[in-house]
Amino acid sequence: MIVVDTNTLAYLYLPTAQTADVVALLHKDPAWAAPLLWRSEFRNVLIAYVRRGVIDGDTALAIQLQAEQQMAESEYSVSSVDVLTLAAETECSAYDCEFVSLAKSLGVKLITSDRKVIKHFPETAMTARSYLIGP
Repeated sequence: MIVVDTNTLAYLYLPTAQTADVVALLHKDPAWAAPLLWRSEFRNVLIAYVRRGVIDGDTALAIQLQAEQQMAESEYSVSSVDVLTLAAETECSAYDCEFVSLAKSLGVKLITSDRKVIKHFPETAMTARSYLIGP
């Protein structure tokens, strides 16, 4: 199992330079987890794509529903104390620290492309490419 942040999920469903790595990641480790926050953040990513004319509203809804089905039973609440503590100790947002907190509580890696998160939590956070290559 791995924790994936919202951007990692978005790379799976929307064509980006990271999509190939994220598809390979899904094949290597299909057990993905995320804090409940991912849903709101993912909807925000989708509406940005709609507003830029990259996808239409029906496609956005279909992607959202598919992602929700994929993440069903793999969504978690996180401790506010843990999240606020992690955020206060770093320059990372509380949003980002939700993903870090979950990965730490589950004892698994967080897959993210967020360089600030990787910098502050190198023992927990890594890119999909780094995870695929391994130690």
